[in-house]
Amino acid sequence: MALRINTNVASISAQRHLGRSEERTDHALKALASGQRIVRPADDAAGLAISENLRGQVRGLRQSKMNAENAISLIQVAEGGLNEQSNILIRLRELAIQAASDTVSDTERDFLNLEFDQLTQELDRIALTTTYGNKKLLEGSGEQFEFQLGAGGGEENVVSYSLNADSRAGTLGVDGMAIDDQDDARDNLDGIDEALQQIGAMRADFGAIQSRLSSAQSNLDIQYENLSEAKARISDADVAYETSELVQARVLQQMGTAVLAQAGDLPKRAEILLRNVF
Repeated sequence: MALRINTNVASISAQRHLGRSEERTDHALKALASGQRIVRPADDAAGLAISENLRGQVRGLRQSKMNAENAISLIQVAEGGLNEQSNILIRLRELAIQAASDTVSDTERDFLNLEFDQLTQELDRIALTTTYGNKKLLEGSGEQFEFQLGAGGGEENVVSYSLNADSRAGTLGVDGMAIDDQDDARDNLDGIDEALQQIGAMRADFGAIQSRLSSAQSNLDIQYENLSEAKARISDADVAYETSELVQARVLQQMGTAVLAQAGDLPKRAEILLRNVF
Protein backbone atom coordinates (compact mmCIF):
# COMPACT_ATOMS: atom_id res chain seq x y z
CA MET A 1 0.00 0.00 0.00
CA ALA A 2 1.38 3.41 -0.97
CA LEU A 3 2.13 5.82 1.88
CA ARG A 4 1.32 9.49 1.26
CA ILE A 5 1.62 12.52 3.46
CA ASN A 6 0.08 15.36 1.42
CA THR A 7 -3.15 13.51 0.50
CA ASN A 8 -4.86 11.17 2.94
CA VAL A 9 -7.24 9.38 0.56
CA ALA A 10 -8.51 7.02 3.26
CA SER A 11 -9.43 9.98 5.46
CA ILE A 12 -11.25 11.72 2.60
CA SER A 13 -13.25 8.55 1.87
CA ALA A 14 -14.06 8.08 5.56
CA GLN A 15 -15.25 11.69 5.79
CA ARG A 16 -17.49 11.25 2.75
CA HIS A 17 -19.17 8.14 4.17
CA LEU A 18 -19.45 9.76 7.59
CA GLY A 19 -21.16 12.76 6.02
CA ARG A 20 -23.70 10.49 4.33
CA SER A 21 -24.40 8.74 7.62
CA GLU A 22 -24.94 12.07 9.32
CA GLU A 23 -27.35 13.15 6.58
CA ARG A 24 -29.34 9.92 6.99
CA THR A 25 -29.42 10.40 10.74
CA ASP A 26 -30.58 14.00 10.38
CA HIS A 27 -33.30 13.04 7.87
CA ALA A 28 -34.60 10.18 10.03
CA LEU A 29 -34.74 12.45 13.10
CA LYS A 30 -36.65 15.14 11.20
CA ALA A 31 -39.08 12.57 9.77
CA LEU A 32 -39.76 11.06 13.19
CA ALA A 33 -40.12 14.47 14.83
CA SER A 34 -42.47 15.88 12.18
CA GLY A 35 -44.28 12.68 11.24
CA GLN A 36 -43.68 13.57 7.60
CA ARG A 37 -41.92 11.34 5.08
CA ILE A 38 -41.08 14.33 2.88
CA VAL A 39 -39.11 16.73 5.07
CA ARG A 40 -37.73 18.68 2.10
CA PRO A 41 -38.92 18.99 -1.52
CA ALA A 42 -35.87 17.13 -2.81
CA ASP A 43 -37.02 13.95 -1.02
CA ASP A 44 -39.96 13.50 -3.41
CA ALA A 45 -40.85 16.52 -5.52
CA ALA A 46 -43.81 14.87 -7.27
CA GLY A 47 -45.08 13.34 -4.04
CA LEU A 48 -44.91 16.73 -2.32
CA ALA A 49 -46.97 18.38 -5.06
CA ILE A 50 -49.58 15.61 -4.95
CA SER A 51 -49.78 15.55 -1.15
CA GLU A 52 -50.15 19.33 -0.93
CA ASN A 53 -53.00 19.21 -3.43
CA LEU A 54 -54.63 16.44 -1.41
CA ARG A 55 -54.08 18.41 1.79
CA GLY A 56 -56.00 21.32 0.29
CA GLN A 57 -58.85 19.00 -0.69
CA VAL A 58 -58.91 17.38 2.74
CA ARG A 59 -59.09 20.74 4.50
CA GLY A 60 -61.84 21.84 2.12
CA LEU A 61 -63.82 18.67 2.78
CA ARG A 62 -63.48 19.14 6.52
CA GLN A 63 -64.96 22.62 6.24
CA SER A 64 -67.68 21.30 3.93
CA LYS A 65 -68.59 18.76 6.61
CA MET A 66 -68.96 21.60 9.09
CA ASN A 67 -71.09 23.51 6.56
CA ALA A 68 -73.38 20.49 6.22
CA GLU A 69 -73.66 20.15 9.98
CA ASN A 70 -74.51 23.84 10.34
CA ALA A 71 -77.08 23.61 7.55
CA ILE A 72 -78.72 20.64 9.28
CA SER A 73 -78.76 22.63 12.52
CA LEU A 74 -80.53 25.49 10.75
CA ILE A 75 -83.20 23.13 9.44
CA GLN A 76 -83.58 21.49 12.84
CA VAL A 77 -84.16 24.87 14.49
CA ALA A 78 -86.93 25.66 12.01
CA GLU A 79 -88.47 22.20 12.27
CA GLY A 80 -88.36 22.41 16.08
CA GLY A 81 -90.44 25.58 15.95
CA LEU A 82 -92.96 23.93 13.62
CA ASN A 83 -93.17 20.94 15.93
CA GLU A 84 -94.20 23.13 18.84
CA GLN A 85 -96.67 25.00 16.65
CA SER A 86 -98.16 21.67 15.65
CA ASN A 87 -98.57 20.82 19.33
CA ILE A 88 -100.32 24.14 19.87
CA LEU A 89 -102.71 23.55 16.99
CA ILE A 90 -103.59 20.13 18.33
CA ARG A 91 -104.33 21.70 21.72
CA LEU A 92 -106.43 24.40 20.02
CA ARG A 93 -108.41 21.63 18.35
CA GLU A 94 -108.99 19.92 21.68
CA LEU A 95 -110.20 23.16 23.21
CA ALA A 96 -112.53 23.79 20.26
CA ILE A 97 -114.05 20.30 20.55
CA GLN A 98 -114.49 20.78 24.28
CA ALA A 99 -116.18 24.16 23.75
CA ALA A 100 -118.46 22.71 21.06
CA SER A 101 -120.13 20.40 23.57
CA ASP A 102 -123.06 21.28 25.81
CA THR A 103 -121.20 19.69 28.69
CA VAL A 104 -119.63 23.11 29.31
CA SER A 105 -121.47 26.34 30.04
CA ASP A 106 -120.93 29.74 28.44
CA THR A 107 -118.89 30.79 31.46
CA GLU A 108 -116.60 27.77 31.07
CA ARG A 109 -116.30 28.49 27.35
CA ASP A 110 -114.98 31.93 28.24
CA PHE A 111 -112.29 30.26 30.34
CA LEU A 112 -111.45 27.89 27.48
CA ASN A 113 -111.33 30.83 25.10
CA LEU A 114 -108.72 32.53 27.30
CA GLU A 115 -106.34 29.61 26.83
CA PHE A 116 -107.27 29.40 23.15
CA ASP A 117 -106.38 33.06 22.65
CA GLN A 118 -103.09 32.80 24.56
CA LEU A 119 -102.01 29.75 22.58
CA THR A 120 -102.86 31.49 19.30
CA GLN A 121 -100.65 34.40 20.31
CA GLU A 122 -97.85 32.00 21.27
CA LEU A 123 -98.16 30.24 17.91
CA ASP A 124 -97.64 33.57 16.17
CA ARG A 125 -94.75 34.53 18.49
CA ILE A 126 -92.93 31.29 17.71
CA ALA A 127 -93.15 32.06 13.99
CA LEU A 128 -91.75 35.56 14.54
CA THR A 129 -88.89 34.57 16.86
CA THR A 130 -87.60 31.29 15.40
CA THR A 131 -84.24 32.39 14.03
CA TYR A 132 -80.81 31.02 13.19
CA GLY A 133 -78.32 33.81 13.74
CA ASN A 134 -80.10 36.81 12.27
CA LYS A 135 -82.17 34.82 9.79
CA LYS A 136 -85.87 34.41 10.52
CA LEU A 137 -86.97 30.94 9.51
CA LEU A 138 -90.77 30.85 9.77
CA GLU A 139 -91.88 34.18 8.33
CA GLY A 140 -92.04 33.10 4.68
CA SER A 141 -89.08 35.26 3.70
CA GLY A 142 -88.48 33.22 0.55
CA GLU A 143 -84.74 33.60 1.12
CA GLN A 144 -82.55 31.45 -1.10
CA PHE A 145 -79.94 29.54 0.88
CA GLU A 146 -76.82 28.14 -0.76
CA PHE A 147 -74.90 25.55 1.23
CA GLN A 148 -71.30 24.91 0.10
CA LEU A 149 -70.94 21.15 0.48
CA GLY A 150 -67.89 20.39 -1.64
CA ALA A 151 -64.19 21.21 -1.85
CA GLY A 152 -64.50 22.69 -5.36
CA GLY A 153 -65.97 25.85 -6.77
CA GLY A 154 -68.42 24.35 -9.26
CA GLU A 155 -72.19 24.52 -8.99
CA GLU A 156 -72.28 20.79 -8.28
CA ASN A 157 -70.72 21.57 -4.89
CA VAL A 158 -73.61 23.81 -3.85
CA VAL A 159 -76.99 22.73 -2.47
CA SER A 160 -79.66 25.40 -2.89
CA TYR A 161 -82.78 25.68 -0.78
CA SER A 162 -85.58 28.23 -0.87
CA LEU A 163 -87.01 28.97 2.58
CA ASN A 164 -90.74 29.49 2.02
CA ALA A 165 -92.11 28.33 5.38
CA ASP A 166 -94.61 30.83 6.79
CA SER A 167 -96.27 29.66 9.97
CA ARG A 168 -97.63 32.94 11.26
CA ALA A 169 -101.12 32.76 12.69
CA GLY A 170 -102.52 34.96 9.94
CA THR A 171 -101.02 32.79 7.21
CA LEU A 172 -102.32 29.63 8.84
CA GLY A 173 -105.78 31.17 9.13
CA VAL A 174 -106.10 30.82 12.90
CA ASP A 175 -105.62 34.49 13.71
CA GLY A 176 -108.75 35.98 15.27
CA MET A 177 -110.37 32.61 15.98
CA ALA A 178 -112.44 32.28 19.16
CA ILE A 179 -114.37 29.49 20.89
CA ASP A 180 -116.53 31.53 23.27
CA ASP A 181 -119.52 30.46 21.18
CA GLN A 182 -120.54 26.85 20.55
CA ASP A 183 -121.13 27.32 16.81
CA ASP A 184 -117.85 29.20 16.37
CA ALA A 185 -116.03 26.39 18.15
CA ARG A 186 -117.42 23.84 15.67
CA ASP A 187 -116.78 26.05 12.65
CA ASN A 188 -113.17 26.64 13.67
CA LEU A 189 -112.32 22.92 13.60
CA ASP A 190 -112.01 22.89 9.83
CA GLY A 191 -109.72 25.92 9.91
CA ILE A 192 -107.50 24.33 12.55
CA ASP A 193 -107.32 21.11 10.52
CA GLU A 194 -106.25 23.09 7.48
CA ALA A 195 -103.59 24.86 9.54
CA LEU A 196 -102.31 21.46 10.70
CA GLN A 197 -102.04 20.35 7.08
CA GLN A 198 -100.04 23.47 6.23
CA ILE A 199 -97.70 22.85 9.16
CA GLY A 200 -97.35 19.23 8.04
CA ALA A 201 -96.40 20.31 4.53
CA MET A 202 -93.76 22.68 5.88
CA ARG A 203 -92.31 19.97 8.11
CA ALA A 204 -92.23 17.55 5.19
CA ASP A 205 -90.29 20.13 3.18
CA PHE A 206 -87.81 20.61 5.99
CA GLY A 207 -87.54 16.84 6.41
CA ALA A 208 -86.76 16.39 2.73
CA ILE A 209 -83.91 18.92 2.70
CA GLN A 210 -82.58 17.57 5.99
CA SER A 211 -82.50 14.07 4.52
CA ARG A 212 -80.57 15.39 1.52
CA LEU A 213 -78.13 17.24 3.76
CA SER A 214 -77.60 14.13 5.87
CA SER A 215 -76.78 12.12 2.73
CA ALA A 216 -74.38 14.84 1.59
CA GLN A 217 -72.73 14.83 5.00
CA SER A 218 -72.32 11.07 4.89
CA ASN A 219 -70.72 11.31 1.45
CA LEU A 220 -68.37 14.03 2.70
CA ASP A 221 -67.36 11.81 5.62
CA ILE A 222 -66.41 9.01 3.21
CA GLN A 223 -64.48 11.36 0.91
CA TYR A 224 -62.68 12.93 3.86
CA GLU A 225 -61.65 9.53 5.18
CA ASN A 226 -60.42 8.19 1.84
CA LEU A 227 -58.54 11.34 0.82
CA SER A 228 -56.92 11.55 4.25
CA GLU A 229 -55.73 7.98 3.84
CA ALA A 230 -54.40 8.71 0.35
CA LYS A 231 -52.51 11.74 1.62
CA ALA A 232 -51.11 9.74 4.52
CA ARG A 233 -49.69 7.10 2.19
CA ILE A 234 -47.75 9.77 0.30
CA SER A 235 -46.61 12.20 2.96
CA ASP A 236 -46.74 10.52 6.38
CA ALA A 237 -43.59 8.97 7.77
CA ASP A 238 -43.33 5.21 8.24
CA VAL A 239 -42.14 5.13 11.86
CA ALA A 240 -40.79 1.58 11.61
CA TYR A 241 -38.77 2.40 8.49
CA GLU A 242 -37.46 5.72 9.81
CA THR A 243 -36.49 4.11 13.13
CA SER A 244 -34.51 1.39 11.37
CA GLU A 245 -32.88 4.07 9.19
CA LEU A 246 -31.94 6.03 12.31
CA VAL A 247 -30.43 3.01 14.04
CA GLN A 248 -28.47 1.97 10.94
CA ALA A 249 -27.25 5.52 10.29
CA ARG A 250 -26.10 5.93 13.87
CA VAL A 251 -24.16 2.64 13.76
CA LEU A 252 -22.52 3.69 10.49
CA GLN A 253 -21.82 7.12 11.97
CA GLN A 254 -20.02 5.58 14.94
CA MET A 255 -18.08 3.23 12.69
CA GLY A 256 -17.19 6.08 10.32
CA THR A 257 -15.89 8.13 13.23
CA ALA A 258 -13.73 5.23 14.32
CA VAL A 259 -12.44 4.64 10.78
CA LEU A 260 -11.71 8.35 10.37
CA ALA A 261 -9.60 8.23 13.50
CA GLN A 262 -7.69 5.25 12.11
CA ALA A 263 -7.26 6.95 8.75
CA GLY A 264 -5.63 9.86 10.51
CA ASP A 265 -2.87 7.53 11.68
CA LEU A 266 -1.75 6.55 8.16
CA PRO A 267 0.63 9.52 7.66
CA LYS A 268 2.27 8.58 10.94
CA ARG A 269 3.42 5.31 9.36
CA ALA A 270 5.36 7.35 6.79
CA GLU A 271 6.90 9.29 9.66
CA ILE A 272 7.97 6.05 11.35
CA LEU A 273 9.53 4.84 8.07
CA LEU A 274 11.47 8.08 7.70
CA ARG A 275 12.79 7.82 11.24
CA ASN A 276 14.26 4.44 10.47
CA VAL A 277 15.98 5.90 7.39
CA PHE A 278 17.44 8.98 9.03
